[in-house]
Amino acid sequence: MSINRVVISGNLTRDPELRSTGSGMSVLKMGVAVNDRRKNQQTGEWEDFPNFVDVTVFGARGEALARFLSKGSKVAIEGKLRWSQWESQQGDKRSKLEVIADEVEFLSSKEGGSGGYTVPSEESAGSPDTDLGEEIPF
Repeated sequence: MSINRVVISGNLTRDPELRSTGSGMSVLKMGVAVNDRRKNQQTGEWEDFPNFVDVTVFGARGEALARFLSKGSKVAIEGKLRWSQWESQQGDKRSKLEVIADEVEFLSSKEGGSGGYTVPSEESAGSPDTDLGEEIPF
């Protein structure tokens, strides 16, 4: 048996990028900075070290998130890890580990206050083309 679940919270490092596949499915890509605290052996002080995580959201959920998230937004994300590999134009082998989000919760609103709104998964949102525009509480 294996378990593939991850939960992270952090701030967006860039504005999310919304694109579509050839079949028309929406794909939202975003980067999240997640801090790790370590003790500096020389000074004895605790320091934050950022980890940069690529996150992908598929479908109508990604479209809704693209309207409300921007660089600096604080989010909590639950999903699974996916590893992919490809060859660069120069012939170098490349790989990355990313989070495929199942749930995304806003931890701050556009105004910087506490948001706490979750964009539901497509299974719990009803129709995949549900418009969440007026339901966002900020």
